[in-house]
This record gives sequence, structure tokens and C-alpha cells, in this order.
Amino acid sequence: MTIRILVVDDEELFRCGLGNLVSMDPGITVVGAACDGAEAVRLAGTCRPDVVLMDIRMPGMDGLTAARKIHALPNAPKVIVLTTFDLDEYVHAALQAGAMGFLLKDTPPRDLIQAVKVVHKGEAMLAPTVTRRLVAHFSRRNSTLFDVARGRLADLTDRERDVLCLVAEGMPNADIAMKLSMTEATVKTHVSRSLNKLGCTNRVQAAILVHEAGFLQP
Repeated sequence: MTIRILVVDDEELFRCGLGNLVSMDPGITVVGAACDGAEAVRLAGTCRPDVVLMDIRMPGMDGLTAARKIHALPNAPKVIVLTTFDLDEYVHAALQAGAMGFLLKDTPPRDLIQAVKVVHKGEAMLAPTVTRRLVAHFSRRNSTLFDVARGRLADLTDRERDVLCLVAEGMPNADIAMKLSMTEATVKTHVSRSLNKLGCTNRVQAAILVHEAGFLQP
């Protein structure tokens, strides 16, 4: 099965380079390229991509607004936002808007292609070091966030909490299954049940709760 990609960035050189890079994988096809958020939303509806690789800071409609609009589309594609370290706040908001993950623009090509495949499967792509820095920025010993997160996670079983902690570490299901000596299908079941209990729409939001509750050190 070929993964259909929409590339979105206002810099033409980066946009073309990114498209060429992911196209090197025989299982990935670039079906469109957009220079701003408005064009990304339009193409997301007409080109029917499976995954959107999108910058955040762009003229006109930015990637954050576009992520919200794309997430609201019928059969919405999964969104990966691209950023740099100084855009933490924007990334956090994009994840809350429904993006499945984020990557730094200097992510190695092999890791970028792997991220596309992971997100296409419905798993969040959490670059561990960036995730920890991001969440630390928003949950820096904030007692309200800490208490709320702890309260929500209290409804999980010990095993569900173990799985979510590894999700928050940036591990895909296959690695979690190996570490906890369970099948990948069982991991998926634990994640699904946890999301339902927590009222989270995706794994990224659940991972942020784990960080806010202080179960992982930034």
C-alpha cells in the first residue's frame, strides 16, 4: 500500500527537497505541495493524502490553523508538523488541534521516512527529547496541571499506565510490546482503552498528560 503525502512549506527549496526526500522510499508518493495553510486545506480535500507534512510558521494561514481545519475534514489525513526548537508553544497547540506528531526540520532522512510510516499506522510520532522539552515548558511544576493529570490517570490500570509511560517516551507499539513482553495487539488494546478513559483524541495528548503528571522527568 502506497502512502500518499502532501508537503506544506512556504520555502520552495525546502518544500521541493522534502518532497524529493520522502519520494525516495518506494512506498511513499507525494500527491501535492502547498505553500501556505489555505492551500494545504484545499489540497487535503482534493488530493486525498494519507499524511500531511506541514510547517507551522507560514504567511497567510499558518500551519496551526490549517491543522485544525484539516483535522475537521471527513476522513481527515494525519498531520505531522515540522518545527524548530523555538516554536514549542506552536507545536503544543498543533498537537492539541489534532496533529499526530512533530519533527524538527533537521530530522535525519531515514527518521523522517520512518515517522511518516509510523503516523500512517495511527501511532503518534514523538521525538523524545523534543517532547520532554515541550511538555516541561508547559507543566513546569504547575500544581493545577499536576493535580488534574494525576486525577485523570488514576483511572488507569497499572499496566495501562506502564504502556502510556512508554508511549510518552516516544516508543512505537512494537517496541513497547517487546519491552513489556506482550503482543503488539495487546499494546494497541491498552492504548485504545486508555485514550477512552482519559478522553484523549490521540496518543500525543495522552503522552502530554503523563508528562504533566510527573511520571517522566523532563
